Amino acid sequence: LPTCVFFIQFGSISQKMLCILDPETRIICISYSLLVFKENDLTAELAPQDVQLLQLLQRDATLSTAALAERIAVSQSPCWRRINRLEQEGIIRSRVALLDRAALGMDVVVFATINLTSTGRQNLLEFEAEIVRHPEVMECYTMTGIWDYMIKIVTRDIRHYEEFVRNTLTASPSIRELHSHMAVTEIKNVTELPLETQL
Repeated sequence: LPTCVFFIQFGSISQKMLCILDPETRIICISYSLLVFKENDLTAELAPQDVQLLQLLQRDATLSTAALAERIAVSQSPCWRRINRLEQEGIIRSRVALLDRAALGMDVVVFATINLTSTGRQNLLEFEAEIVRHPEVMECYTMTGIWDYMIKIVTRDIRHYEEFVRNTLTASPSIRELHSHMAVTEIKNVTELPLETQL
């Protein structure tokens, strides 16, 4: 019987399906597997000292080149070159100060799930161009399953969140449905990537 392979891809995740076509053109799925494609994967070029530098900078970006060089047991010049290369390759995107949200009185964190009025390409692009302009939206992801997007919103209080939803989100012609999931207790919130277990 004729066979064929289908690839169904969502971003970097691809599902591979091996199928057999019977004479009546019915498809019988034999097996499938998930494949992960990494675009511009630079991890193969990272030396152990590069990973050490990244771990140190994730925890404290204010460390001087001299301090970093001492921690990874190299001289300052090669240490600086390593950092510069990591920045040029985009692995280090920026060095910033992490602010304490609670200390600044921003007490409300909401994860909102969104469905659009249409999932046509133009509608998706318009929504994404619009959502990135709002500073209250700290993260935005496309989703598999029943929701098109999930966004993380931070505001000072419930009143400010309600104003943001009424005046901005539900006012958007792109959004058909929005559900708010309010965070109650923050158990873990880190910015460090799991380099030790995933590289």
